[in-house]
Amino acid sequence: MTRIPAVSRNRTIVYWVTTVILAGELGVGGVLDILQHPYVREIVERLGYPAYVTVILGVWKLPGAVVLLVPRFPRLKEWVYAGMVFNFTGAVASHLIVGDYSLGLVGAIQFIVLVAVSWALRPSDRRALAPS
Repeated sequence: MTRIPAVSRNRTIVYWVTTVILAGELGVGGVLDILQHPYVREIVERLGYPAYVTVILGVWKLPGAVVLLVPRFPRLKEWVYAGMVFNFTGAVASHLIVGDYSLGLVGAIQFIVLVAVSWALRPSDRRALAPS
């Protein structure tokens, strides 16, 4: 029986925990956005965005959740990570600009950290291939 080094095992566990949380946020958040759940509409209105923006974001979040979890497709995974950075940094900026220091701001910051951790710890087979 071959033993996996503890550091490698811990790295894998942290990668999967953060990635599953992010995929869950994209999946559940995407559905709530598309359905324009009252909670989502309240936040979007407080930030000054039109309600239809949630549908656009939700439609992009759903395939992103799937891409994060399925094997292969390293280039698409990079796009999903970039999209999450744009989404969550945009959320932080929007909250700060309108002076909304609610849990939405804290949550967006926490998700930025999760994106960074998941991206940094992703296995080599989930990294984008360098152009030839």
